[in-house]
Amino acid sequence: MVQFGYTMMCEQAGPRELVSHVVGAEEAGFDFSVISDHYFPWLSSQGHSPNAWAVLGAAAQATSRIPLMTYVTCPTVRYHPAVVAQQAATVQLLSGGRFRLGLGSGENLNEHVVGGGWPTVRVRQEMLEEAVGIIRGLFEGRTLTHHGPHYDVEHAKLWDVPEQPPPIGIAVSGERSCRLAGHLADLVIAVEPKKELLESFDRHGGAGKPRVGQVPVCFDADRDAAIERAHEQFRWFGLGWDVNSELPHDRAFAAATQFVTKDDVAQAIACGSKVDDFVEAVKPYVEAGFTEVALVQIGGRHQEPYLEWARAELLPALREL
Repeated sequence: MVQFGYTMMCEQAGPRELVSHVVGAEEAGFDFSVISDHYFPWLSSQGHSPNAWAVLGAAAQATSRIPLMTYVTCPTVRYHPAVVAQQAATVQLLSGGRFRLGLGSGENLNEHVVGGGWPTVRVRQEMLEEAVGIIRGLFEGRTLTHHGPHYDVEHAKLWDVPEQPPPIGIAVSGERSCRLAGHLADLVIAVEPKKELLESFDRHGGAGKPRVGQVPVCFDADRDAAIERAHEQFRWFGLGWDVNSELPHDRAFAAATQFVTKDDVAQAIACGSKVDDFVEAVKPYVEAGFTEVALVQIGGRHQEPYLEWARAELLPALREL
């Protein structure tokens, strides 16, 4: 059976609100949760970007059942992989084994802040592959010294290691990343319902492993208000990964989406309160073969009514899929 998740969007709510929202998601009956990890929002209208790892620690203590997952964190530029390993191990312990570490090769939007430049896609994927090896080595509890093409690790050891290390997921967008994920990951992550991504993942060793997708929605009893909010905060979503990973700041995203209309957004994102519209938005992921689908409710101040509606109407309808 496909599982349905809740997304804590760090770009649209503050840290206390995010923790409150995931508590509500657990109570509403969502099967799992994911959290974004940004330094910048895509658009200034979103208005937030707290530290995802601090939020995860609080969420691990505030909840008792719902699984947690980064969707995704980048262990290549802004974070050193040895630091990511320590963060992930700590959240796994705090959550009692409910954490999964979702990794990706990153976006210029967030990684540029440390001033290290923005590598090419090929280099970023090389860095990600090396980073995964470092993280897994530290999860084993051994003392690690590593001198590779992109990272140095000197006598590192995690002193608090969970009995069961967090499963590692890798985000994919094309053949090269699918090959990497198939070889190295315990699960695959994607934000487009493309069956060919999953088929490529399977060819490279991913057969039988979980595959997690994500889809934005905008619930509101007033459909026009939902469309307005989705356009204001999420019109960047249709740019595609090749563009989203390269733009350096929120002003660039605003410029790149200046000609995206409300009609464009309404056609791409389920808006309003008709359950069937939301089911239709999720269905392509189910048909493509995703085993888990995380929904993003657009608008930080609009979570509580969405969670109540999801509990009463949306989740029962989705589970009939």
